[in-house]
Amino acid sequence: MFNTLPKTAHEFMDWDWPQIEPYLNDLLNRELTAENVADWLVDWSILDRLFSETYARLSIATTLDTTDKAAVEKFHHFLQHVIEPASAANNNLKQKLLASGLNPVGFEIPLRNMRQEAEIFREENIPLATEERKLADEYNRIVGAQTVQWEGEEKTLTQLKPIFQNGNRPTREKAWRLINERRLQDREALNALWVKLLDLRVQMAKNAGFDNFRDLRWKQFMRFDYTPQDCKDFHAAIEEIVVPAATRIYERQRQMLGVDKLRPWDVDRDDVYPPSRPALTPFETVEELVSKAENIFRKVDPELGDYFGMMRRENLLDLDNRKGKAPGGYQSGLAMVKRPFIFMNAVGIHDDVNTLLHEGGHAFHLLEAVKLPYSQQWEYGSEIAEVASMSMELLGAPYLTAKEGGYYSDSDAAHARIHHLEHILLFWPFMAVVDAFQHWVYENADAARNPANCDAKWGELWSRFIPGVDWNDFDAARMTGWHRKLHIFQIPFYYVDYGLAQVGALQVWRNSLQDQVQAVKQYRYALSLGGTRTLPELYAAAGAKLAFDAGTMQELVDLIEGTIDELHAAI
Repeated sequence: MFNTLPKTAHEFMDWDWPQIEPYLNDLLNRELTAENVADWLVDWSILDRLFSETYARLSIATTLDTTDKAAVEKFHHFLQHVIEPASAANNNLKQKLLASGLNPVGFEIPLRNMRQEAEIFREENIPLATEERKLADEYNRIVGAQTVQWEGEEKTLTQLKPIFQNGNRPTREKAWRLINERRLQDREALNALWVKLLDLRVQMAKNAGFDNFRDLRWKQFMRFDYTPQDCKDFHAAIEEIVVPAATRIYERQRQMLGVDKLRPWDVDRDDVYPPSRPALTPFETVEELVSKAENIFRKVDPELGDYFGMMRRENLLDLDNRKGKAPGGYQSGLAMVKRPFIFMNAVGIHDDVNTLLHEGGHAFHLLEAVKLPYSQQWEYGSEIAEVASMSMELLGAPYLTAKEGGYYSDSDAAHARIHHLEHILLFWPFMAVVDAFQHWVYENADAARNPANCDAKWGELWSRFIPGVDWNDFDAARMTGWHRKLHIFQIPFYYVDYGLAQVGALQVWRNSLQDQVQAVKQYRYALSLGGTRTLPELYAAAGAKLAFDAGTMQELVDLIEGTIDELHAAI
């Protein structure tokens, strides 16, 4: 029967539920035995891959052009008329496999995950999940439409990023004020959107029997190996160990600029990270960005370079910034063709290089994991996914020089590496703000329904974790910073995964300083395990440990600051 299924997601997009349902019913009604469970899983995986890739391609289309109403309508139709009934049907298949008592080889962790998914599944939450995704698209539409007039031309806010590398401080201030004014124009729209999202999530948690959405989200993310309290301990370790190091970076920036105080126009992305100074201009065209990234990947590992070359040949990259394109960057898996797709917004700065290395790590993770036989084994957690991406940023860093096929002179490459390592130290406090904010929101949902309370809490956390920049006279901009972090609107509670992954990635990098070949071998082995091991086991396979404590943070901060000192000495 499954021979009559579409062979591609492009064909499957045109199928409606009455055409699809018989295949799921066949799986549900088929007798399940030790002899046929492998074939049953193969057939289920085919359907799962068709759903996954169709979802991915339709979602990608809405981010490539947020003004494409037809793309949005097609995606929303698929969510409502295919994904909603398929979610219920897939839950029945999970229940069938669990009830069988069968334990297919290599399926222990997927079975564990299915038990949890079955535990929290509520049919009444399916349409709410669809509505949540629609509201996430609305966030993209609002932010993607933000443009300003700069020197007689309409520019996206992303296209103004290079200005913040400009040595002319009044020019930076002018650009920052223009961006801030434009963002604040959408304050009420984003506040209204936030209340809708919060109410939806609170209802989903109640439907599933949880006191708050945070506890439901923990189950959805399969967080078996750490707790909300572990995250709060992580915040405390960051405050104790990392915030002083981050403050030292801001002080060096202040001294370098020769100013009394760092102001918002002296930093850039997320209102946190000082741009590279001296300014770094790694590439002029997207083709140059891509070709040199491939050189770097080949230096890290020739086969990884081959993977990226394949992505170039198969047009699996959309990297340039343009009006109407959704913000940010991501890698999306195309499960049927077993290929990754990378999306980002390049404008010619060093952050673009890091972003492509980062998303390349995600792409390599998928390409390693899809060698496993069943698609359910590919479903790894976001923490190890971000270890894959953040490790690649660090593993690729030694090859940024032109003599290695990269982007820079030796001196500029050293500046780029300093820039990257400083950003890691600045990231952890920012991550703590984002994560602590979300814990507060969902522990205090009634208060968080008032966006003014969210503003106040964000401002309080900002003062606690990021004391190095003076926001005097710009309280509205500072306190609405949560509007500018898409994860809060679109992927709640994901952001701590970056912080934990950075702990793992730095350990992978530390190993590479001793033996790169062995470190990369361990890294790739961890990726190849997909979702077939526990999170601590996946970290261990990569040569790292999952940790939240001040002692581990101190070791990593010392490594970073020592390397920064060495790089400064070499310039």
